[in-house]
Amino acid sequence: MQVGKFRITRPRRNDMVRRILMAALAAGAVTGVHAQGNYPTKSLRWVIPYAPGGGTDVIVRPIAAKASELLGQSIVYENKGGAGGIIAADTVAKAEPDGYTFLVVAPNTHIFATLLNKKVPYDPVKDFAMITKFDLTPNVLIAHPSFPPNTAKEMIAYARANPGKVNFASSGAGSGGHLSILLLQDTMKIDVLHVPYKGAGPAVLEVLAGRNDLMFINAAVAMGHFKAGKLKVLGFAGPKRLVTMPDVPTFEEQGFVDFESSNFKGLAAPAKTPRSVINKLREVLVKVVNMPDINARLIAGGSIPRTTTPEEFAEENRKEVERWGKLMRKHGILPQ
Repeated sequence: MQVGKFRITRPRRNDMVRRILMAALAAGAVTGVHAQGNYPTKSLRWVIPYAPGGGTDVIVRPIAAKASELLGQSIVYENKGGAGGIIAADTVAKAEPDGYTFLVVAPNTHIFATLLNKKVPYDPVKDFAMITKFDLTPNVLIAHPSFPPNTAKEMIAYARANPGKVNFASSGAGSGGHLSILLLQDTMKIDVLHVPYKGAGPAVLEVLAGRNDLMFINAAVAMGHFKAGKLKVLGFAGPKRLVTMPDVPTFEEQGFVDFESSNFKGLAAPAKTPRSVINKLREVLVKVVNMPDINARLIAGGSIPRTTTPEEFAEENRKEVERWGKLMRKHGILPQ
């Protein structure tokens, strides 16, 4: 088109589309950088799969408080117990992956509940973006003081010499304690009697009374009874000794390298949460777990402070689901 001495050239359609797309991408990049730099801009929500006041609360609330200080935003702590952790986990799995809703993860939510129930509305591996673990709490093998063996090694020899006569209490069929017993039987080639109870409390009381020989429980639960002389601890089913019970050896130290059973706590987000958010939260939580007061609190509670990368957490989670699922199927413990 000619106007006077000037020629006006209309931009081709493809050129216009290209320019619009480039402008949009540039704007998006700027916005993304801006959003990442300012994150978080509002309160975060941490959902915990237990009722208020439990052992997990005691450990995780101080971690949340310190993380809140470093992030510059409040963390709303929501206890949502029920259905073995499934309700809380499903709430987070279905939440918007915008970086503001998180799940306090434990073995119940991502291993046992999902393996024991047919109708679990989420996939423990695919529906979450793992961030980091906070700790590792080994299960310990406890016994009444009158029980003859004093170590796990002595107990194995005793059980082999008395097949079917050593009894183990647990909080119920399919519980973590029960699975630890099955793992022990398979690994050590022993025959013991399982006595299930409706909950950990009644089971521990039976061991304290001497009516049951042995039980696997969380180290945090065992510690008070152990220090009071009401129970003895034959071994840790974790990677190393606890500072709070330094004289008690691990199973590995007693010659059983293939036996480990531990609990953990950590944080996860809904799948598809931006990686920048995952990295930011992990960076903050690693700093928090390594703070002297938080570190000391974890140790005093019977835990081993331990953080992971998101990839390590996800892979460990996948392997645990596979490991315990295989054991349960072998022993006929099927989803109900």
